[in-house]
Amino acid sequence: MQWDIVIGLEIHVQLATQTKIFSGSSTAYGAEPNTQANAVDLAMPGTLPVPNENAFRYAVMFGLAVNAEIGRRSVFERKNYFYPDLPKGYQTTQLEQPIVGPGYVDVDLANGETKRVRIHHAHLEEDAGKSLHETFFDELGHGMSGIDLNRAGTPLIEVVTEPDMNSAEEAVAFAKKLHSIVTSLGICDGDMSQGSMRFDVNISLKPKGSDQLGTRTETKNLNSFRFMEQAIAHEVERQMDILEDGGRIIQETRLYNGDRDESRSMRTKEEANDYRYFPCPDLLPVVIDDDFIEDARQRLPELPDARKARFKEQYGLNDYDAGLLSGDAKLAAFFEETVEHGKDAKLAANWIQGEFSARLNAEEKTVAESPITGAQLGDLVVRIADNTVSSAGAKKVFEALWTGENDNVDAIIDAKGLKQVSDTGALEAMVDEVLAGMPDQVAQYQNEEDPKKRKKMLGGFMGPLMKASKGQGNPKLFNEILVEKLGG
Repeated sequence: MQWDIVIGLEIHVQLATQTKIFSGSSTAYGAEPNTQANAVDLAMPGTLPVPNENAFRYAVMFGLAVNAEIGRRSVFERKNYFYPDLPKGYQTTQLEQPIVGPGYVDVDLANGETKRVRIHHAHLEEDAGKSLHETFFDELGHGMSGIDLNRAGTPLIEVVTEPDMNSAEEAVAFAKKLHSIVTSLGICDGDMSQGSMRFDVNISLKPKGSDQLGTRTETKNLNSFRFMEQAIAHEVERQMDILEDGGRIIQETRLYNGDRDESRSMRTKEEANDYRYFPCPDLLPVVIDDDFIEDARQRLPELPDARKARFKEQYGLNDYDAGLLSGDAKLAAFFEETVEHGKDAKLAANWIQGEFSARLNAEEKTVAESPITGAQLGDLVVRIADNTVSSAGAKKVFEALWTGENDNVDAIIDAKGLKQVSDTGALEAMVDEVLAGMPDQVAQYQNEEDPKKRKKMLGGFMGPLMKASKGQGNPKLFNEILVEKLGG
């Protein structure tokens, strides 16, 4: 039987406020455990929450960026459940009247099509603490779990989509687009390794063409695009095997282990009434007026779609290059700094998408962690464009910049003797010498009538020429001189 895959996402976006959503505790990452949780975060008797205005501002900015309705009156509820890292015994969240209503995001797919993914809503809530298991157990499994409450009370927006995605590719493309939007807005740092964005994936299968949705499962807390893609593939295969064997899918929450490519059931899926929601008695409804919304609108920066269009027009980039370079705000800024110093946008784009990105990926670094600045790469682009250094030599300069051997492009070129020889007189002398030592190859080339074969045979002379020039001869000029000397 053939199946349709149906996917909806719930995305937890940690807001980049300096303090928590209902207290003055810091949200800075990396502090010693339990040093950033105060009496309000723990709901100690006699304490009252005070809403963080910036959290509301960021939520409204997000709503505007995803073409959504803004909830003029939003209400907080208590979601009651018991878990060691939830010290209150409840989570303050929004259910009936969220701050962001229906919206949508248009996503460009690899096949050239555009997919519209509808946003059901996005609501504000507080994060829970964090349970630490591995640190406190020995090899035999004896020990205890540690609880770090630093994260408790950190503001989140939870973005809930409609089940509009039908493949892992579409889900990942949407997740990347959302990541691009929130980082461009500056409302989230987007660092998934630190839990700044976490994805819950709801997956179901239905017979191909059927209008009846199947039973869904939810795979929680995926913190990378790669793990999301793997988890979806894994869960689709698991459900398909069950259904084709005549079994039925249980509505449940599952956890996926990306290192082992395996999942396990966490708990049967709860419904809203299991959490005994009720309005939070400590928080009044929040009214968002026109002035607040307009203020948020004025704060909106250039968003990914607008930046992509500008890159195409301003820098002459094709759709593919513009999409890759505009998607990440920090990469886009790096590209523009490179072009500002290097002038040649296409060459800058090639180097950023090639050598630069490959090195970042290999060392698992972000753009912000790059040891090379856009200005330095721009200086290197200038020297490639003016033929001061060859492509091979440029890679050696890049390596020296990356490792911190020197921070000046021209100084590296001089110190390593990488300056390309472009003196036509000197190059002609080298060509004459090499051709004199290769009479058979010269004759073979001149007797060949097929232009394609002749062009390929030119490569046989380039090796000796580059050796004669100690790798510093200008390949383009060498080629022109060769063609002239050999008679076309």
